[in-house]
Amino acid sequence: MVKTRIGDEIISTPLRVKIRLDYKGIHKPGKFFFGGKSTEEVAEGMRDQQVGMLRNVPLQGITIEEVDMSSDVYTVFDEMINAQVAFAPVILTVSADSMEDIVRFIAREEFRKIEIMEPENLVMNKIDMERILFKVSEELRGYRLLLERKYSAR
Repeated sequence: MVKTRIGDEIISTPLRVKIRLDYKGIHKPGKFFFGGKSTEEVAEGMRDQQVGMLRNVPLQGITIEEVDMSSDVYTVFDEMINAQVAFAPVILTVSADSMEDIVRFIAREEFRKIEIMEPENLVMNKIDMERILFKVSEELRGYRLLLERKYSAR
């Protein structure tokens, strides 16, 4: 629960946010002459797989209230790999016990946007801020290790 001020009173309320994640799809040619998927199909498949995991794997302190996959898949040209890349967006409406619980979503490569829906105002003390910064540091360290393993394996 996060603290919010209503008048002169400070109360604890759950944090509700909308988070947009865009899952990336890169064209991978099929074996032989058939069976390859388009970049859009790969992105949609990745989105479906990740949303399935989010729905079925419980996360401590997080309640996923709504999953909106109605946004269209879009493509852009990636100059790094010199190819078209598709992104499949998903908008999650999430209820969290604390700000630290939200960090796991915003420290992801797929993260694009966050909108805090409730509460309108937050009251944070020194300890709350230290916890958030520590959690950000942990998530970034984990992400850095993941990238190091990914690129050293090539």
